[in-house]
Amino acid sequence: MISLRYHIVSVTAVFLALAVGVVLGSTAISGRLLSGLADDNGSLGREVTALRAERDGLAARLADADRFAGTVGPLGVREQLADRTVVLITTADTRPGDRDGLVELLRAAGAKVTGEVQLADSFTDPDKADQVLDLVARLQPAGTRLPTGADPGTRAGGLFGSVLLLDQGTNQPRATPDEAAAALGGLSSSGFVKAGQVPQPAQLAVVLTGGAVAGDAAADRAAVVARFATQLDRSGAGVVLAGGGGSADGTGAIGVVRADTAATSVLSTVDHADTAAGRVVVVLALREQVEGKAGRYGVAGNAEGPAPGMAG
Repeated sequence: MISLRYHIVSVTAVFLALAVGVVLGSTAISGRLLSGLADDNGSLGREVTALRAERDGLAARLADADRFAGTVGPLGVREQLADRTVVLITTADTRPGDRDGLVELLRAAGAKVTGEVQLADSFTDPDKADQVLDLVARLQPAGTRLPTGADPGTRAGGLFGSVLLLDQGTNQPRATPDEAAAALGGLSSSGFVKAGQVPQPAQLAVVLTGGAVAGDAAADRAAVVARFATQLDRSGAGVVLAGGGGSADGTGAIGVVRADTAATSVLSTVDHADTAAGRVVVVLALREQVEGKAGRYGVAGNAEGPAPGMAG
């Protein structure tokens, strides 16, 4: 007679056999799986090594090209801006090295750099917009008119154009030295520009900025610089807005300008001014502005070409 003990032993044997089978089967599968994964890992490792070598090679070539551009740049721009005056306006995120390199090239091109005005970080702060608007209205020189735009960038661009740029028609200042000093002094004492010597009015201007703007109000800050530079261009013989990597993105000042066909019709932009080659392009674009032309230059996808006269 089959006893209960026999049933228990039988059931236990079945489950034990199943467990042994599962273990043996999974061991064989795991071995094959691990072997395959090891092969894939080795292949991926070799691919990563190759890509790193390619990256390092491209970086080295780029560095060589930039050194070459830095060497021949002064020769390439010689006399391009002879007898022209240029004022430089920088934003809070402008790299000093980019600024110094550009000033050197402008002088090599024959231009006289009349001075620099540095915009403080608070200049583009959306929370300070009303304060900027009120201050600009009070500092506007007598006999000049503010633009109709209600945003702080456009209004401030009108004020800066009045005190920093010569009248394109007469080549004469729009404001007296005292009015210019009062305007920039008022902005400085309110923390919107960095204090310094008041530049003499110039024919041309370069607005030099950094890359993409970060933070919650990035788009608003970029728009202030974009509209400021666009309005400034309407005040003189020509303006170039130049920036570094990321400046042509949606949260960069150049990106905002390039999304506006009305702005790109008058204002030239250069999106790689953080390189020696880009700074050469800034000078060439400024020369093109003198001739009444505008363009979008650089390496970003929304540029029309690397430099004036070169299609993308």
